[in-house]
Amino acid sequence: MTPPRKTEAPSPKPARKAEAPKKPEAPMPEAPAAEAAPPEAPPAPRPTIIVAAPTGPARPGMGRPGAPPSFAVRSPGRPGFAEGQAAPPRPPAAKVELKAGDHVVYPTHGVGQVQGIETIEAAGHALQMVVVTFEENRMTLRVPVNKIPTAGLRKLFTPVEFEAAIDTLKGKARIKRTMWSRRAQEYEAKINSGDPIQIAEVVRDLQRNAGQPDQSFSERQIYEQALERLAAEYAAIEKIDKAEASERLVAFAKSV
Repeated sequence: MTPPRKTEAPSPKPARKAEAPKKPEAPMPEAPAAEAAPPEAPPAPRPTIIVAAPTGPARPGMGRPGAPPSFAVRSPGRPGFAEGQAAPPRPPAAKVELKAGDHVVYPTHGVGQVQGIETIEAAGHALQMVVVTFEENRMTLRVPVNKIPTAGLRKLFTPVEFEAAIDTLKGKARIKRTMWSRRAQEYEAKINSGDPIQIAEVVRDLQRNAGQPDQSFSERQIYEQALERLAAEYAAIEKIDKAEASERLVAFAKSV
């Protein structure tokens, strides 16, 4: 007889270990707030460009038609200048009163005589023109009356004003150490300016070599042109012959 099999009681399951309580997570440190950028400085004001006409009295015969205005850059805040201030108005050109028989000077042609003022029709408009004749050049010039100041047409110098040209003749010659071609251009520009003082400078500077064997043909030609232009106005002012006026001017230049 088989002995009865012992029944084993089920082994009790091991008790679960109690889970340790989770540690609360430490809060992530917040990134430091970005420092506030300092306010940007306002941009510096830009300089104001003012278009201004040349100031000061113009020398006779130096007017150039269509000459561009001069530019002046003024910074805001400079003493005597307010930002946005308008440029001073250009003084009106002096009105030249001419009548028949007056002697006048045109920069590139010298001394002429006014024959009168005539009116011509152009594009449906009536234009007043002053008629000037130049006997030596056998030329007649017509200049619009409203363009006389800008064209450089002017009256003769008075005897007192012409004294400045005579004083220039009596001065010391100033010869630049440059090539003759460049000096010749400067001399021609002075002659064509119509200003007696500048023309006298040419006569003064070239007088010392006048008639000398080492004087070039070009130098002699410019000297005679300047002397003739200056003598023409001096003769008209003093009401003398042109040859006599030329002799007086040469004597002034040699009296140094």
